[in-house]
Amino acid sequence: MPKSFLSTLTGSFSTGAAENPTVAMVEAAYRHHGLDIRYINCEVPPDLLGDAVRGARAMGWVGFNCSLPHKVTVIEHLDGLGESAEIMGAVNCAVRRGDQLIGENTDGKGFLKSLMEKVDPRGKSVVMFGAGGAARAIGVELALAGATRIVVVNRGVERGQTLVDLLNAKTEATAEFAAWSGPYAIPDGTDIVVNATSIGLYPDVDGRLDIDLDTLKPGMVVADVIVNPPKTNLLRDAEARGCTVVDGLGMLINQGVIGIKYWTGVDADPTVMRDTLTEIFGASD
Repeated sequence: MPKSFLSTLTGSFSTGAAENPTVAMVEAAYRHHGLDIRYINCEVPPDLLGDAVRGARAMGWVGFNCSLPHKVTVIEHLDGLGESAEIMGAVNCAVRRGDQLIGENTDGKGFLKSLMEKVDPRGKSVVMFGAGGAARAIGVELALAGATRIVVVNRGVERGQTLVDLLNAKTEATAEFAAWSGPYAIPDGTDIVVNATSIGLYPDVDGRLDIDLDTLKPGMVVADVIVNPPKTNLLRDAEARGCTVVDGLGMLINQGVIGIKYWTGVDADPTVMRDTLTEIFGASD
């Protein structure tokens, strides 16, 4: 595709233009691979989202990411959706394909790619804490990847049941809701445990999931979506009990890898992006 006089652009539409670790990570990958392309963060208020998308089209952007509150409303400004984005009804990544902008969702894909480095979810039983946007994306991707059972543990019944109903209606997985009203005991036979909540996120670094830690067993894979800090209390507790752990950095890095592949066709080196995030957030050890 022809480049503009500046460079080919990708971008991020958010409601705040503060320094963004994703920008630093993606820009580092572009520099490493010698790509004549920039990734910029744009503050876009909800009422101007349509103008922003039309501007991206007019300027020849190869794509963009979008954050809350744009992940659902952006759909009306796009030309189509990928499979998982259509199922979950949310987009965080738009990709130019020919003269169209197609909506994808790399949240769950990034998580799945990171998880697959430790375990294949096909045929596995999953317990997932949370029922928000991250949980929806992760649940859909786990189901599409062949997870057979997904237990959604959430304090809010309505939101939790809504996610369960979506998974049961649109995927082959069997999903069920579990109320989270006290220390939750991980059921025997669980293979994968996922924290898809914000518990433990900076500055609440002392936060802990309200679970029965004695039900974390060796052989389980425990994954956390939290990036800052990379090593949460959940991961420390799980590791101490012999579990295999997956930190949130992998999910964010793989979102970047997938997005860059969509936009440029280049298989980005994840090491470069992890090094950049480690400088920002600190080591995960």
